[in-house]
Amino acid sequence: MTVLNSKKHLYLFFLLIAVISACKSNKKADVSNIHVDVKIERFDQEFDELRIKPMATQVAYLQHKYGIFYNDFIGLMLQDRNINLRDTGYFKLLRQVFANQAYNDLKHDVDSVFKDGLDKQNDELTDAFRRIKYYFPKKQLPKVYSYYSGFEAQTVIGNGYAGIGLDLFLGANSRFYPALTNAYPHYLSRFFNKENITPRVVEGIAREDMFPEPDSNKSLLSKMIYNGKIMYFMDQVLPDVGDTTKIRYTGAQLQWCEQYKDKIWAFILDENLLYESDYQKIQKYVSEAPFTPGLGEKNESAPKLGIWTGWQIVRQYMEKHPKVTLAELMADPDAQKILNESKYRGK
Repeated sequence: MTVLNSKKHLYLFFLLIAVISACKSNKKADVSNIHVDVKIERFDQEFDELRIKPMATQVAYLQHKYGIFYNDFIGLMLQDRNINLRDTGYFKLLRQVFANQAYNDLKHDVDSVFKDGLDKQNDELTDAFRRIKYYFPKKQLPKVYSYYSGFEAQTVIGNGYAGIGLDLFLGANSRFYPALTNAYPHYLSRFFNKENITPRVVEGIAREDMFPEPDSNKSLLSKMIYNGKIMYFMDQVLPDVGDTTKIRYTGAQLQWCEQYKDKIWAFILDENLLYESDYQKIQKYVSEAPFTPGLGEKNESAPKLGIWTGWQIVRQYMEKHPKVTLAELMADPDAQKILNESKYRGK
């Protein structure tokens, strides 16, 4: 009886140690003393005031407040990047936009979905931006503006700004999305909700501003590790966001990856894909899709298996190298070294 109790106590002791270790490894950095506060500027609302205020006066105000973003937005909206904003002739085109029923329908739905404002997103982005500052103290963070993208892009990253296209975060059941299936099939639009605003802004900043993919990344391995580092960056900057949201998977797709991770890795190796650089052959492993052709039965496989696998490789590498900082990881161009030292085997 004494021996059994001793074994039980020993087991509980090691279990406690394991729990403590797990808590330490998942401990979030304290960023409360980093003085960053995000307030999403409602350009969409101030732009709409052009309808009721003297246009020249309101345009001057918008140009002064939003600077280059205003210029970029007008070029996007009017489908003319070279429009002369010193010539007020484009005011006539703006009046036509406001008179269009499609604009008014869109404004109605945006106002309805975001009737409670963007306070939650302000808080989320404040925490995320503080974490970016924690890991990258010299990073100049962008101002954040909300606008109507004309269904062009969920987020845009420009010179000193990050734009949020509210029309592409209206919820999976928005009446607009069925007509946009050529550009945004359902496997994409099902993630067009408010919960995705902060993750997509952070991902956009990472991919388009801080760590754009090098042109030299040709092989599947280099693309896997690059994308894995982006996802790991999101792990650190968005510690409370679930994996499904970060990578835009359904719960079933993430479960499929976990269940078949060894077979995914074996497939990549058996098909000699790791060092393949023909984009036509590897794009289906790093691109958005409803599933991955050739894997799984009845099309239940997850898409972007190269990105997901690269993510697991980078996570395992960082677990084995706790002294490597996030900045050092992101600056390391050696995909082969990261793979080798991760000792990843799909297990």
